[in-house]
Amino acid sequence: MSLDGVMIFAAGFGTRMRPLTNHMPKPMVPLLGRPMIDYAIDAARDAGAKTIVANLHYKPDTLSSHLVARGVIPVLEAPDILDTGGGLLNARAHFRNDTVCTMNPDAVWDGPNPLGFATTHWDPDKMDALLVTIDPNRAIGSESPVNLGINDEGRLFWGSDVIYGGVQIIKLSTLDSITEKTFSLRLVWDHLMAQGRCAGCVYPGRWSDVGHPGGIALAEALLRDSHHA
Repeated sequence: MSLDGVMIFAAGFGTRMRPLTNHMPKPMVPLLGRPMIDYAIDAARDAGAKTIVANLHYKPDTLSSHLVARGVIPVLEAPDILDTGGGLLNARAHFRNDTVCTMNPDAVWDGPNPLGFATTHWDPDKMDALLVTIDPNRAIGSESPVNLGINDEGRLFWGSDVIYGGVQIIKLSTLDSITEKTFSLRLVWDHLMAQGRCAGCVYPGRWSDVGHPGGIALAEALLRDSHHA
């Protein structure tokens, strides 16, 4: 699969990151002197993405200017935030192809490019969504739930073995049956799991959760290790 479009979810309120997000959106919180969203943008560019879109809602002005300067298309959600599924649906017109990657910016990856890793496991004949998951033993500073499992055929289910890493490939057509304007992608995953069309792959490297203040120092240490490896 050649990577065409990437959606970065950047509209959240960053409640776990307070007080740092009292005056800035979470994607602009710095890691080693750079806004954390820059690492997601770099990963998308390195994976060959032609179109990168990010949704905005909370304190959007500074983030929007930063994204435009980096060649990312900002899509403002106003007056209401639309959650992940609604946000992706709202940005759909910016993508040329039905298949896109989505990425959360509040994680650091040490190993292969997670977007490129996902594309090597993507099989559109068998999957409508593919989630990149993390072995809890390779998750650093994680406050994310260990709530997924992968069966012997690579199909994903709600379980207790792995963590969702925040990167996926999904077909936009899977949103067609959703009538709500505001909804989580978990609703889509539930439908696809029931059909056996939601797959998972386990990332071989390390992953750090940067969704809370305590994760910043750990993520920065991982970045330093990665750059010196």
